[in-house]
Amino acid sequence: MNIFFDLDGTLTDPYQGITRCISYALIRMGRPLPPRMSLRWCIGPPLKKSFAALLGSDDDKLAEQALSVYRERFGAVGLFENEIYEGIPEMLNILQDNGHTLHVATSKPTVFAERIIDHFELRRYFKAIYGSELDGTRCDKASLIAHILQNESIVASEASMVGDREHDMIGANANDVCGFGVLWGYGTREELESSGARACFKSPRELLGAFKGRSNRRLKIGRAQSLPGGAGLS
Repeated sequence: MNIFFDLDGTLTDPYQGITRCISYALIRMGRPLPPRMSLRWCIGPPLKKSFAALLGSDDDKLAEQALSVYRERFGAVGLFENEIYEGIPEMLNILQDNGHTLHVATSKPTVFAERIIDHFELRRYFKAIYGSELDGTRCDKASLIAHILQNESIVASEASMVGDREHDMIGANANDVCGFGVLWGYGTREELESSGARACFKSPRELLGAFKGRSNRRLKIGRAQSLPGGAGLS
């Protein structure tokens, strides 16, 4: 099985870095600064769209300016204000040992995603790291997943997308790829189920159960279920 992993909210927790950089950009642009905790919704969707909402404007150039200022801090400091979720390296190691091929599929620009993956020493687990371009190309998951399938010559039925937000599930479904939701990130069960998650999991340990055994094991899991903790480790 080819497994595509989202980055923010799935492999790592980027809360500190993303919210601090958003705050930095808003301050630099002389805009009101909301409480950082209220910015959690910005983790997952393409940031340019989030800035458009935060700025209350449909001016594309204004959102682009905010994103540019954001990246000033993010590229130097923010991308390392990040924490890997407990159990992620162990989960990736087991999946790899069981013969699955892993890829990163993130709306974050590839140039930043690669630095984060290398910082946490996760590169060894992934065949490739796919993200968006700095100009916004492939920042939506539907086009990103389509690009990965084509570039890697992967049949949709032999791939799964793992992520914490609706964008991951919508992108997976748009490409006839099975989407699995994780509940340790920034999306809710309701969000993930309503956007088409085949199943939801509470921990990396639990997620392993979806990929135990044959590659078509996922087809036996009902829509939006949750497996018992520890499944798949034996």
